[in-house]
Amino acid sequence: MEIIEYDSKYKELWEDFLENSNNGTIFSSQTFLGYHPPQRFEHNHLLFKDRGKVISLFPAAICCVNKKKILVSHPGASFGSFITRKATGVSEAISLTQRLIEYCLKNDFNGVEITRPPWIYYEYPEDHFDFALFNAGAHHKKRELTAVVPIFSDHNENLSLFKPEARTAMRKAKRSGITVSITDRWAEFYEILKKNLSLRHGVKSTHTLEEIKKLDQLIPGRLILFGAFLEGIMIAGSTIFICNPRTMLSFYISQDYEHQNLRPLNLLFTEIMNWASINNFKWLDFGTYTLNNIPNFGLARFKESLGAKGIFRDTLSLKL
Repeated sequence: MEIIEYDSKYKELWEDFLENSNNGTIFSSQTFLGYHPPQRFEHNHLLFKDRGKVISLFPAAICCVNKKKILVSHPGASFGSFITRKATGVSEAISLTQRLIEYCLKNDFNGVEITRPPWIYYEYPEDHFDFALFNAGAHHKKRELTAVVPIFSDHNENLSLFKPEARTAMRKAKRSGITVSITDRWAEFYEILKKNLSLRHGVKSTHTLEEIKKLDQLIPGRLILFGAFLEGIMIAGSTIFICNPRTMLSFYISQDYEHQNLRPLNLLFTEIMNWASINNFKWLDFGTYTLNNIPNFGLARFKESLGAKGIFRDTLSLKL
């Protein structure tokens, strides 16, 4: 088994493997990772080959954590880890982990940090790499909860998961004249988002408006904005990443709180789930509702009212 450090000449090879992998998502695409300004990350992507054939990808960057040189997969993505074949078993997972450790020791890394995709992103779920990493001495640095909802072919089954108050709120939004559609009115949504984040959390958006627009251009059809409108004015919205053929991720959820009483978010996600059902997705990931293992109970209640359950999005740390 050999490790090759990524170069742009391998982009087609990388993307082809990713497209046919067991657990690949848009967040491990070189097109997605390439939207970051060159100075933001020191990329250190790896391809693993066995007898001349690619068997795994490892999107990563070099980071300094507590003055230690750490290989992180990947700080500019929601999650990463080893991207593997559908046929990868525990033996191969252990071999890949051992080779990664050898590579890191050879290149003077003090550790590895890996955020694994939750199991809903896998065609064939497995915990082989958790097993291999724990055997090598890794521990959980974080175990965040992300809220996920199954998507059924019959949309009425999704509505049956809603709590009664969520169905009542959705009907209220409809009676109020709110409509939901896919839109490219990014600037309007971003103004709502900025106001929300500032007022409710005292933080800024992960992305600038320009970065969101750039991503929309780089990955056409993979970043979708759903908007809720009242008399033609956007009052709520959510950005949806089409992560892979099975799973969608809601990255930003925001509303104009002057219209909160009309409950636009309930109708918004009813229509998003309906769209997901029509387009044969299996899961909607609402995103995390914990931060550094501290739960946001208000956010949890809203997502749970729409049928969501929390599953782990794990970050593992291995000291070398």
